[in-house]
Amino acid sequence: MVKLSDQDILIIVDVQYDFLPGGSLAVPQGGAVIEPINVLAKAFRHVVLTQDWHPKGHASFASSHPGRQPFEAIDLHYGPQVLWPDHCVQGTPGSEISRELDIPHAQLVIRKGYNAGIDSYSGFKEADRQTSTGLEGYLRERRFRRVFCAGLALDFCVAWTALDAAAAGFETYVIEDASRAINTDGSLTRAQSDMGAAGVQIISSAQVDGS
Repeated sequence: MVKLSDQDILIIVDVQYDFLPGGSLAVPQGGAVIEPINVLAKAFRHVVLTQDWHPKGHASFASSHPGRQPFEAIDLHYGPQVLWPDHCVQGTPGSEISRELDIPHAQLVIRKGYNAGIDSYSGFKEADRQTSTGLEGYLRERRFRRVFCAGLALDFCVAWTALDAAAAGFETYVIEDASRAINTDGSLTRAQSDMGAAGVQIISSAQVDGS
């Protein structure tokens, strides 16, 4: 069991309509994260959300690269990039955070992926690994010590957020039953391996003690 304190924060990653059933980039069984997240969030005094927030024609969209198809990989100026269906375009219904989330005490929404030429899986840094979202500074200024991550998708945005939290020196946990993966081309196995190597602890929501 992990006993929570006031130095713990829950990061809910990208629970948006385009990643949920019927969305343009629906994560398999993505809707199954909502109930455990709602239960889990009640155990935390401090919660933040991330939100994918792309302009039209974003560099990560397959439609921006003639002749390319979704889920192909190409090299952009910052390195390898999986191409995705258009998703979470700023101001569209698909970009909205699910109204089924019941987290009225959430304190911050971090938007990411708004730079047209750079993707951003992590809530901390964009895919160029240089551009910061400001989340690390927020957590440090508020003196949080442990970070718990859940949401969509486990093998991309959740994993990258957790890896960056660990790299920044926070004790980091991923709550597996409150997350779901896309799992394209072995991405889930790679993410699990990377998180294990970085010391990210994989737990279930039943192991979280908020009493």
